[in-house]
Amino acid sequence: MYHFFVKQEQIGETTIRISGTDVNHIKNVLRMGPGEEILLSNGVDKDYLCEIESVSADEVTATILEVREGGSELPVKLYLFQGLPKSDKMELIIQKAVELGVYQIIPVETKRAVVKLDKKKEESKIKRWSAVSESAAKQSKRLLIPEVAGVKTLREAFEYAKEFDLLLLPFEHAEGMTHTREIISRIKPGMKVGIFIGPEGGFEDGEVELGGTYGANTITLGKRILRTETAGLFVLSVLAFQLESV
Repeated sequence: MYHFFVKQEQIGETTIRISGTDVNHIKNVLRMGPGEEILLSNGVDKDYLCEIESVSADEVTATILEVREGGSELPVKLYLFQGLPKSDKMELIIQKAVELGVYQIIPVETKRAVVKLDKKKEESKIKRWSAVSESAAKQSKRLLIPEVAGVKTLREAFEYAKEFDLLLLPFEHAEGMTHTREIISRIKPGMKVGIFIGPEGGFEDGEVELGGTYGANTITLGKRILRTETAGLFVLSVLAFQLESV
């Protein structure tokens, strides 16, 4: 079933009116018409199973058949602080992180990051990355579209996350898996958890020490060294498996 997002003002008591670029996609790309079912989300707390009532040049009207609360979201808000990677790796990271249930993605400048973005490039990248997030949210039937925030320095990222319930920082010199399992076992529904991933080359020791001053817990991801585009997804997969409600 095809999935789209709508704003609260588009939702009526019995119908939802879809406008904007989604109209062209529904009408001309998917070639959907009256009588076909569609899933709509308000991006906050509700999914709506609907039946298309009418299709015009600039609007699709759908009748609400069922309202579903809670949706497919994890019971914990997971924030991925991703060190800027090279080439188009960030798009892959965002796509898969959204599928795995991330709540927000924050690109981070670190000392070993090869990529440096000026303001103009950053605005263009954020726009592209946000589109990737929206597409992945539709595909995976998320209740909301995870925000891709503006690029932060590592210190700014730690400041942003200092009130979170738990901060995780995978590091190759961290203690063994027993320690990591103990840290992860602390995560409970309702918490906000920050996951800090270094770029190619990882974090410098001084950056890990900086994280420690903000209460970040260094953890290991096992005996193998993972690429930056793998590490965050590994952590998200482990947490999603542990936290996923039945």
